[in-house]
Amino acid sequence: MRAGAAAIRAAIIDLDGTMLDTVPDFEAALNGMRAEFGLAPITQEIIKPLVGKGSEKLVRDALLLDWDAARVDAVFDQALAGYQHHYLAVNGERSTVYPEVVEGLRAMRDAGLRLVCVTNKPIAFAEPLLEQKGLAPYFERVFGGDSFAKKKPDPMPLLGACAALDLPPSCVVAIGDSSNDAEAARAASCFVLTVPYGYNHGRPIQEINSDGIVSSLLEAAALISAHNDTAK
Repeated sequence: MRAGAAAIRAAIIDLDGTMLDTVPDFEAALNGMRAEFGLAPITQEIIKPLVGKGSEKLVRDALLLDWDAARVDAVFDQALAGYQHHYLAVNGERSTVYPEVVEGLRAMRDAGLRLVCVTNKPIAFAEPLLEQKGLAPYFERVFGGDSFAKKKPDPMPLLGACAALDLPPSCVVAIGDSSNDAEAARAASCFVLTVPYGYNHGRPIQEINSDGIVSSLLEAAALISAHNDTAK
């Protein structure tokens, strides 16, 4: 964190790859969709680098593995509807909470931080998933990939979350696993911390311009508390 900066009063936390490993759910939903078109199943290793840009891009990229862009365009609406149907049927069943997520959220809340979840996952998927995993009570607000006109890495979702909190971005830290989170946070003038265990489109987390890499949300909570102790 930057010395001399204001105290952090809120954290905006990503979902997929930051709080939950959701690739197994993506695997089931994407392969269910692909089967409708007679395509062979794809593995989690193939899917993982595709995650993070929203459902529309995920579905498109999963079809571009086999078809050219013109063919994908021709069936895209049908494919997206099929994917959404399959995802709603399995949402959360195969996903797991990463280590120290609950402990980290609890520590942040106990330290007085206000918490918001901002994800590129559609809100109809994100809210029930957080409820199912017992994480929803920690969050004041949840914003999905369709909550704003643009998704991360555009700063609009983070700026919208700051506005909902009625806090300046300089008092807010974004925590995520990918360049989407970091680029959005930088453009919004928020702090940004990254976790190394997520997806990041198959790229090393060390390539991201952030204020620090934390091993877990619990370590993020400790780092924020240390920063605030010196900012007081």
